[in-house]
Amino acid sequence: MKRLRVLLLAVLSVLPLVAQAETSLFRVISYNVENFFDPARDSLKRDQDFTPEGKFHWTISHMHRKAEQIAKVIACAGGWGTPALVGLCEVENRHCMNVLCEKLKSYPYHILHFESPDERGIDVALLYDPYQFKLIDSAAISVPLGEDKTRDILYAQGVTRTKDTLHVFMVHLPSMAGGAKTSEWKRQAGKDRIRHKTDSILARHPQAQIIVMGDMNCSAQDDIAGLHNKMLKMEKKGLGTEKYHGVWACLDQIYLSDALNEVSEVQIFAPLWLQERDERYAGLKPKRTYIGYKYQRNGYSDHLPVVLDIRHN
Repeated sequence: MKRLRVLLLAVLSVLPLVAQAETSLFRVISYNVENFFDPARDSLKRDQDFTPEGKFHWTISHMHRKAEQIAKVIACAGGWGTPALVGLCEVENRHCMNVLCEKLKSYPYHILHFESPDERGIDVALLYDPYQFKLIDSAAISVPLGEDKTRDILYAQGVTRTKDTLHVFMVHLPSMAGGAKTSEWKRQAGKDRIRHKTDSILARHPQAQIIVMGDMNCSAQDDIAGLHNKMLKMEKKGLGTEKYHGVWACLDQIYLSDALNEVSEVQIFAPLWLQERDERYAGLKPKRTYIGYKYQRNGYSDHLPVVLDIRHN
């Protein structure tokens, strides 16, 4: 019954995406799920706020509810099919991913996750359908910030059903804490690492298929040589995946290489049930799990997911 309700939601909320899926064999989702924590205390991380005794009184039941909500978004954004790849930001550890996969048990997902040195303990992770993406290589790419620590960039290389080799970089660049200008060098360090890796791939294979996706923690820019930022046009239209002080911005972005750019389409998945009224600034905003310290059981995240469809010949 629960699975049926999820499918009905998918029909009602993603008809445009379903129509595209008929001509697309490969769907990718990028989603910052906002503080998907394991309530167990990790003495090596600053995760104490998301424990039963912490500021948010985060419990096992909260973690499972969060996993159910994330699973619902993935199922609905997937339309009738199974998304080939699902990249997630702000996941604490492998246990959280295992719990999420329990909620997605009708999907054949495998988990790719590396424990990173981020001080809060939040990482990026990737779910992949082995029938659509055969993993052949993976790595955690560190971002050097001196004494500061941040999450690694997740790299995955695989082969699709069309026998194409696909390179995927899942990213969550450092935040604007301390001010956008003051912290810009940290995000630039992350982009420099990405550029170094993608330049190397493109130098060997100019028609390589490359996806760089995730939360860039800045406005959309065309600033990685050889790649195209698919969110530029959306942000110029006033669309976004995150809303701050009444202004939408596309912090969650997807960059594509030339080989994918012309055969791909990107949309922000923004059904009404994933949003709520913005009482302060009017309009709508993402329906997050917490407003301040007030828990919203029916919340999802402070970001909206991005859906990429790749059309194969």
